[in-house]
Amino acid sequence: MSENKPASECDGNCKGCASANSCTDPKKTGSGLPPKVEMDVKHVILVLSGKGGVGKSTVATNLAMSLANKGYKTGIADVDIHGPNIPKMLGIEDEKLTSMDGKKIDPVMVMGNLGVVSMAFLLPDTSSPVIWRGAMKNTAIKQFLEDVNWGSLDFLVVDLPPGTGDEALSVVQMAPNISGAVIVTTPQDVAVLDSSKSVKFIEKLDVKVLGIIENMSGLICPHCGEKVDLFGSGGGEKAAKELNVPYLGAIPLDPDMRKAGDEGKPFIVRRDGTEQNKVTWQHVDDVMENILKEIKED
Repeated sequence: MSENKPASECDGNCKGCASANSCTDPKKTGSGLPPKVEMDVKHVILVLSGKGGVGKSTVATNLAMSLANKGYKTGIADVDIHGPNIPKMLGIEDEKLTSMDGKKIDPVMVMGNLGVVSMAFLLPDTSSPVIWRGAMKNTAIKQFLEDVNWGSLDFLVVDLPPGTGDEALSVVQMAPNISGAVIVTTPQDVAVLDSSKSVKFIEKLDVKVLGIIENMSGLICPHCGEKVDLFGSGGGEKAAKELNVPYLGAIPLDPDMRKAGDEGKPFIVRRDGTEQNKVTWQHVDDVMENILKEIKED
């Protein structure tokens, strides 16, 4: 197993060093690893999960919207090449990417300080599949980072596909100023098992794990107010303790959150005054604040 090498011992053999992805030592030249792209961004936040269907894109969307609402210049890079859902969740799925200067791609703007790039903007229709091998996906990811007119960003939220494959590895190798990764799971054992793999994957790449979010953590009955643990409970918190990483909190399973994503209106900006909405919104807001706290404490 590879180990981190002190700078004084660097021999340019990046394949034997666990810090190679984040290393800026001149000896890295010629190692074959892609260099960091040039971007004016203070913090890159990765959002990933060990398996699909846990609400990763929902978390990424609400996180980006939350940051933008706080006044931060924010971008979302949807690098889930085969299943790009961010545009749908933001109500901009009919938009297309354009270029004003003919050199760089202009992100689709959701609001004045929130821009988005996604493979979905390049497809002829929403049912068109992307049938690409790794090399083509890596090229697209590099373009989403480097060839987009992001301007000066406070935060770039990167929505990754499930698992620990090409896309996640490419982003970690190429994106500058990665502040850390948020791991999304649901409470049941199968999801927690896969999320644990994501945590160890990120740690092996010498990236900070900002923490684990337990999504779909119980359903609050809209009729009686009782909590029903459809998928169990506490799995995310237990995993965080076992892996010695922060626990960012739980987000309940709320039909309104599903509706918000389907309608392209992020839950984080929806407040209807009902008790159920207040409870869910507070959970979401607490999770987002905990993510910011982990970044500021770094």
